[in-house]
Amino acid sequence: MPLPPPVETLWNELQSVRADVLKEVEGLSQAQAEWRPGDADWSAGEIIHHLMLAEVGTGKLTSKLLKEAGAGVAPCPADLTALRPLPSLVSGATEAPPATRPERGHPVGQLLADFTAARERSRQSIERMAAVDFRGLTWTHAAFGEMDLSQWWQLQAWHDADHLQQLRALRATPGFPAR
Repeated sequence: MPLPPPVETLWNELQSVRADVLKEVEGLSQAQAEWRPGDADWSAGEIIHHLMLAEVGTGKLTSKLLKEAGAGVAPCPADLTALRPLPSLVSGATEAPPATRPERGHPVGQLLADFTAARERSRQSIERMAAVDFRGLTWTHAAFGEMDLSQWWQLQAWHDADHLQQLRALRATPGFPAR
């Protein structure tokens, strides 16, 4: 399904950062995926699991808001030229909400398969969102306040990019396993 230009741009951003994340974790051994520099740090596998859980959560939120809106929601405006920008983002580390806290010890191959499957479902969510006027479909984020559906997906792209930097730093940490 063709997307409105601003939604297509958002989708391309999601895909671009996802490709970078996948490139960063490509070929990781199980030992590398589970390695943590310290007890309070996340492993590469935990980061991937967290990103997948967050994306699934955004997809579920999309489904919830679309279901609640029902048939009464207007179609996406033909003249939509831009998405609302994200609210000011919090800098520094924040604690992951319980629903997105990763688990340790998942096989790296399964993590990557689940991560890829989540993105395939996300495309369906984006297409469903793009079919309606999503600007009135909002949900309050604990840190950023009320956001429409496109802002939630923009946050997903930003979130992936933020954790991409974490993955790169992790792999550059002294002691990271060679295999």
